Amino acid sequence: MRALFINENIGGHATVHHSLRRAFAQRNDIDVEFIDANEPQLIAKVLRKPVPVLGRWDVDLQPLRSQLLHSCALRQRVADRLLQGDIDVMHVYTQNCMLGSHRLLQQVPTVVTTDSTNELNAYSLSYRTATRFTPWAVRASLPFERRVLEAARMVVSNADRVTTSLTGPAYHLAPEKVITQPMGIWSPFLDGSRRLPEPPADRRPTIVFVGAQMEPKGGNTLLDLHQRYLADRCDLLLITRDAVGTHPAVTVVNDLSSGDDRLWDLLAGADMMCFPSAIDQSPNVILEAGAAGLPVIASRTGAIPDMVVDGRTGILVDHLDQANILAALRMLLDNPAKRRDMGRAAHAHIAEHFDIQHSAAMLTALFADITTAARR
Repeated sequence: MRALFINENIGGHATVHHSLRRAFAQRNDIDVEFIDANEPQLIAKVLRKPVPVLGRWDVDLQPLRSQLLHSCALRQRVADRLLQGDIDVMHVYTQNCMLGSHRLLQQVPTVVTTDSTNELNAYSLSYRTATRFTPWAVRASLPFERRVLEAARMVVSNADRVTTSLTGPAYHLAPEKVITQPMGIWSPFLDGSRRLPEPPADRRPTIVFVGAQMEPKGGNTLLDLHQRYLADRCDLLLITRDAVGTHPAVTVVNDLSSGDDRLWDLLAGADMMCFPSAIDQSPNVILEAGAAGLPVIASRTGAIPDMVVDGRTGILVDHLDQANILAALRMLLDNPAKRRDMGRAAHAHIAEHFDIQHSAAMLTALFADITTAARR
């Protein structure tokens, strides 16, 4: 069986495909190849920009325009590949990279995997402020999104709230067409190639934050709390693309990209992760930190409560409550044994529920089912 994986290639989606590449490389029951979306060209960057004034009221359809341009750039590449006639099944991650291209999905049995819907995104994206016109903007995008989801043989939802949206009144997908299954990650601490680090008891603790953008993902809040209250007792490691000035006891790494294995060395040198993001639905960085044996302090948004078992593998906080975040940081800093126990529990939780090998096995079985049904 030969499978073609189409990747939206935005943010954490790139990390997922890096993990899938590694997982499928270890399987001999399926051949896979990948098409990743490219960065937008200059004209696309111009056409997808928010419209002044209209954007303020969320009536400029910027997200839909951006997604359609993204899909248009992928459409011909996918069509050309399918013309060769040797693809048995296709996997699309996520539906937004194929908006307007649903007929391609009808050519071969297709699985769509998604970590969110545009109905949910309309109220959670950092660059978008919901207004009384937002429901209208969502309705404008629904026909494009529905066609892609309806063209798929099966839809894999990465979280319960996404499944509720997909089977609800906005999308009307039959419950039997939707499988709720989180997408895992690859880690050397999961596949056995590296052992979990054992931090020296006398090491000065390090808090790590991973996020391309500091502000919407809570990095600036963490930096402010560290500088005001914690710089004298712990270090802060910021892995981000944003420019960060020089601060006491702060190290910044800004040249890390998806799939860079230096991440595992950086996580191994830390003692906990803090990720008080307001926008992330299923952030891979939480899974990566847990796989490396770090307890995680994170917000309650999206599917994060499935990733962090509050009080056992980390601490869930209100991302708007700085006192709550600071109290969680201090609790773990004051209790080295507690954070080590939480870190080991986090590793076990990620290994059981979020190993990419499990995701690859699930997808392979699903591909076999839908291709068999298509032949019948």
